[in-house]
Amino acid sequence: MSDRVYIFDTTLRDGEQSPGATMNLEEKVSLAQQLEALGVDIIEAGFPAASQGDFEAVQAIAGAVKDVQVAALCRALDKDIDRGWEAIKSAAHPRIHTFLATSEIHMTHKLRKTREEVLTMAEAAVRHAANLCPNVEFSAEDASRSDWEFLAQVCEVVIRAGAKTVNIPDTVGYAQPFEFGELISYLLKTVPNAGEAVFSVHCHNDLGLAVANSLSAIRAGARQAEVTLCGIGERAGNASLEELVMALHTRHELYKIDCGVKTQQLYPSCRRLSQIIGQPIAPYKAIVGPNAFAHESGIHQDGMLKNPLTYEIMTPESVGRKGTDLVIGKHSGSHAIKSKLVELGYPLDEQQLAVVFAAVKELADKKERVFDEDVEALVLETVYRRRDKYRMKDMSIFSGTHGVPPHAAMVLEVLDGERVVEEKRHSAFGEGPVDALFKCIGEMVGYAPALDRFQINAVTGGTDAQATVTVRIAHGAKKSVGRGTNEDILVASAMAFLNALNRLEKMREERDECPTL
Repeated sequence: MSDRVYIFDTTLRDGEQSPGATMNLEEKVSLAQQLEALGVDIIEAGFPAASQGDFEAVQAIAGAVKDVQVAALCRALDKDIDRGWEAIKSAAHPRIHTFLATSEIHMTHKLRKTREEVLTMAEAAVRHAANLCPNVEFSAEDASRSDWEFLAQVCEVVIRAGAKTVNIPDTVGYAQPFEFGELISYLLKTVPNAGEAVFSVHCHNDLGLAVANSLSAIRAGARQAEVTLCGIGERAGNASLEELVMALHTRHELYKIDCGVKTQQLYPSCRRLSQIIGQPIAPYKAIVGPNAFAHESGIHQDGMLKNPLTYEIMTPESVGRKGTDLVIGKHSGSHAIKSKLVELGYPLDEQQLAVVFAAVKELADKKERVFDEDVEALVLETVYRRRDKYRMKDMSIFSGTHGVPPHAAMVLEVLDGERVVEEKRHSAFGEGPVDALFKCIGEMVGYAPALDRFQINAVTGGTDAQATVTVRIAHGAKKSVGRGTNEDILVASAMAFLNALNRLEKMREERDECPTL
């Protein structure tokens, strides 16, 4: 039995069937090239008989990659197989993948065929495909709900007809891990010519067991796993490529099985998919989610600072991420906040640390995430405190659908402590009301920081809800976060921008007292 498992990626075929995950030809080629860089063994490029667009995409992928097999999915029909071969015949390593249902419920209600007819169809399809391409895979759709003896018969017949890979799908995510492993063991022992083909598994996640079922099957002897990036696919999705690969990698002493995937390309590959389909990676997604290597609990943070192995079973770098993120929030302990302050360049004494720690806790009760810029701002406001330099006195905004462009007018007070030393009046045009407002403020203060983040959240429901605007601005190497809350979104935006500007001003004023600035 081989100690290597082949990774068959079907993101471009089964994954694209996930609602909202449609890709155009150029995007598919781009992702296929990334999958090749990731080191998968087989890319299932699509279903050429489904449409002209699918055919052209599969054909383009076949010509775009060289170091990976390209598979075309086909029903067990000569016309589908011929169309599939036409799409992939120029590939450096083509594979025809044909399928037919073998469960009683599918044969009776979907195919309306007897077992004997299904056996005949499966054999004929594989034989036809093998006459075109030496690399043929056969999938017994809904295998996990099929009669085991009949399934073994099908496997024997298609291997004899020329199938080099036999896929045993858990098409509807029905199987349990122990049961699925037993099925693979049964087939490997029962099918007389099992040694002439690679047994594969394709598991769906309807009960959340796709990766567990795939691993159970691999442990039982399956040597190909059909997976997708981020587990996207029909209904609840497929087995997740990154989860399966890192399980084999992290618990190598248990499985003693390798694959050709370059784990450092896992996160970049999932990010590429996310950008292409416009769907963010879920925060709690294993391996690649934003929170996968983030720690907020004080106990966890303390352990991580002493030895990362206490709470991380793999390094973020091993999957292509930059590093661990010690999230500052309401559960953070003083050790984590002290470590964050040192990282940011603020070696505070114990008394100063206590003041900042209390301020962080108070802020964390009000907002979901405390950013590094928040921590810096709290240091400046509680340890190196200066009063605001700018204060809005009045403002007005004009915006319409055409004609006069949006413009903003503002009266701004320049402060020295609580004393108003100057009153500025100015107006500016912009692409929209917020742009005009920020340009007006920037021109009054004499510089225009870059806007890194602009976010609006309603404090409550209803059209009369207050809005909280959060901005993050950058000027040179310095960054600052500002917030404003008002029932008028534009007023809240101005307040947030001025709040961030005042924090930047504090950084500039404190340059001498705080050497890190």
